[in-house]
Amino acid sequence: MKTSLVTGGAGFIGSHVCQELINQGHKVVALDDLSGGFKDNVPSEAEFCEGSILDNALLSDLFEKYSIDYVFHLAAYAAEGLSHFIKRFNYENNLIGSVNLINLSIHHNIKCFVFTSSIAVYGNGQAPLDEKTAPIPEDPYGIAKFAVEQELKISEEMFDLPYIIFRPHNVYGEKQNIGDKYRNVVGIFMNQIMQNLPMTIFGDGKQMRAFSHISDVAPIIASSINIPKAFGEVFNIGSDTPHTLNELSREVASVFGIESPQIKYLEARTEALEAYADHSKLRKLLDVGPALPLREGLIKFANWAKNHGPRKSQEFENIEVKKNLPPSWL
Repeated sequence: MKTSLVTGGAGFIGSHVCQELINQGHKVVALDDLSGGFKDNVPSEAEFCEGSILDNALLSDLFEKYSIDYVFHLAAYAAEGLSHFIKRFNYENNLIGSVNLINLSIHHNIKCFVFTSSIAVYGNGQAPLDEKTAPIPEDPYGIAKFAVEQELKISEEMFDLPYIIFRPHNVYGEKQNIGDKYRNVVGIFMNQIMQNLPMTIFGDGKQMRAFSHISDVAPIIASSINIPKAFGEVFNIGSDTPHTLNELSREVASVFGIESPQIKYLEARTEALEAYADHSKLRKLLDVGPALPLREGLIKFANWAKNHGPRKSQEFENIEVKKNLPPSWL
């Protein structure tokens, strides 16, 4: 039986990847520090370990105890905008923790290291972004993700560490932490609606994003290790169709039966105005079908959110730089 370590296994995408791997017959070890995930997200068939990728001794024990074949590295603090104000935390969790895993993967000769990066590595480029676009990340989160990508590339060249890199974007869906006010705009909107609060948008709402349902992401990540031509490659993954945040707010309100949504516009923050990707490489090499239409995905997510109810927003307690921090994040 194949054994896979999934970091961030109690988180949103990670828990779905755990289930997909279990469906494929893998023994799954789910590692998570529960800083953003929830233990009840983890499939019952998985072995759950509460801990951090910064705990190198713990990681060493896991690799030894379970004879790990594959690493699916999804643990990250994925808040692009907030990363400017938590630089040290960002690099420790998104870069140093990743290096711990890479070192152990080399030492234990794992069969493939699957890494979820982000289209944040591209920066404010020419949309739709494709894998040939030169990465110029504009926030510490994107910088950290790109550094890990580069580390995997040189680790393959130096130590024959097989890898696959995915760059997802604006993924939403069931099991997402809708109480996180710093990231995941679809969940934020739904959480606000269920609390009878106005939906908040930074700037004028004309920012363009393509929103990707989890069902178009997790199965592909989990099955990629079965496709030899995917090894050593970087793939954008997600939806092709961009929408403005204004359009998104109306669609989210609509699936909750609200015809005239309340929207509160906040002062614009520093962010890419257009951030969506081309997925022709993914569809060519991995034979992937069309993405789930936005409304269908929103209905699935809304039904889940209604059953679970709103969550209270969690405050990030260790802001390192408060200069220019958006007032709504104070």
